[in-house]
Amino acid sequence: MTQTSPDPRPRPSRAMDRRGLMKLTGAGVTALAAASLLPTPDAKAQAMTSDWDKVFPRDEAVDHRKVSFTNRYGITLSGDLYRPRGRDGQRLAALAVGGPFGAVKEQSSGLYAQTMAARGFVALAFDPSFTGESGGAPRDVASPDINTEDFMAAVDFLGLHPSVDRERIGAIGICGWGGMALSAVAVDKRVKAVATSTMYDMSRVMSRGYNDSVTPAQRTRTLDQLSRQRWDDARNGTPAHGPAFNVLNGGEPQFAIDYHDYYMTPRGYHARAVNSGNAWTVTNPLSFMNFPLMTCIAEISPRPILLIHGENAHSRYFSETAFAAAAEPKELVIIPGASHVDLYDRVDLIPFDRLTRFFEAHLA
Repeated sequence: MTQTSPDPRPRPSRAMDRRGLMKLTGAGVTALAAASLLPTPDAKAQAMTSDWDKVFPRDEAVDHRKVSFTNRYGITLSGDLYRPRGRDGQRLAALAVGGPFGAVKEQSSGLYAQTMAARGFVALAFDPSFTGESGGAPRDVASPDINTEDFMAAVDFLGLHPSVDRERIGAIGICGWGGMALSAVAVDKRVKAVATSTMYDMSRVMSRGYNDSVTPAQRTRTLDQLSRQRWDDARNGTPAHGPAFNVLNGGEPQFAIDYHDYYMTPRGYHARAVNSGNAWTVTNPLSFMNFPLMTCIAEISPRPILLIHGENAHSRYFSETAFAAAAEPKELVIIPGASHVDLYDRVDLIPFDRLTRFFEAHLA
């Protein structure tokens, strides 16, 4: 066991104001989330752009291709496949990379994937079902079950790719997709090692609020309101969306300001991202309320887990709790001075050397 320390386009609410939704969900459950595209009639992928529209620069040492694949529910997912140049004809270790929650592959997951590809891995960053360029209707919903499946579908794709050694596949989950990655790897024994960065357990925060502050009475009121919202959605034939996220009105906590500084500025803004001034459906938290993602985390053993978090992150307790619940072998790495959002794109703080050593050792 190892432990190392120390111009956006906001959209008005279609259901309630921001402060009302934060109160409804008990502690800003949806403070990470937010995107709305028009509903599609089927599960096909959205139109994929051929442009380089990432929020990070292209690495010319890495080959990049747009790809698509289908999950177990018949939803077509869109991804960016990154491979080190000059390694044609070799079967390499591979990584499925997802997150953050409410982001798209053109943001943090793509940065992680491209960086790891430059270090010798095949890496796939993908958009979750119902978001980004991936298929699924209605738009702008998340599911602990379907999104866990999305990670496993990425492993399906990698294991069939001619440049990948299917016995050397790992996973990286960022932010809310850290929890999805751990949930997926617990049941998908094909994945040989998993790392998370600035991990969120979305089922925990949605059902209990930040720092588990929601009382049983508050939870009951939230479930009553969300359940009744379903009648409105059914009557209207389309789900209502919440307020635009990461739009500052004054008085927000520091972590909300940090989210704004990433998702709503040139640093990380992307028009397709839920978090970049768009919105999840109001009823989005429902399926997370009684689907604890960490239930089987100990079953990842004897495969290794690497949990990375910032020293000053408001979300640090998620990784610490997961670390305590996981079985050996496991590592918890705390990045001195780092906040939650710092580990989205601060390449001077993200421990890519540590990630590389971890996967080189366990995907050998």
